[in-house]
Amino acid sequence: MIRVGIGYDVHRLVADRPLILGGVKIKHPLGLLGHSDADVLVHAIMDALLGALALGDIGKHFPDSDESYKNCDSLLLLKKVGQLVAKKGYRINNIDSTIIAQAPKLAPYIDSMAENIGRTLALSGDCVSVKATTEEGLGFTGSEQGIAANAVASLLKGEISK
Repeated sequence: MIRVGIGYDVHRLVADRPLILGGVKIKHPLGLLGHSDADVLVHAIMDALLGALALGDIGKHFPDSDESYKNCDSLLLLKKVGQLVAKKGYRINNIDSTIIAQAPKLAPYIDSMAENIGRTLALSGDCVSVKATTEEGLGFTGSEQGIAANAVASLLKGEISK
């Protein structure tokens, strides 16, 4: 059986916060505001994985009312979601994701982001796609008020064959 989920996340850009995307700290004067590290890319991927299994969203599993998630590394949360996928008897087939940001330019960081996600979920490199785009100056991402990300994940029933 194949299951597919879609994820989306957005966070506001603010001063005095690090900018972390795909587990990579990016040099930029602004960072994303959120309870955890506000990694919109990883959050969108987690929502896609949870959605594929009809398990709700990351707020249900990692609520911002829980202080243990304050400034938490989102890759740690992604690992927990990956374990939940396996516990439910599925394996991740592939993930495709897009970051929407006017600035900074993300091309130099894309490979590291994909590697971090793949390593966290024990996936081979060809199973994780990370892309970036701008909105040509339009909307909240185009005016550099925030960064958004979307993701699609496909899951297959059963264990990884060895």
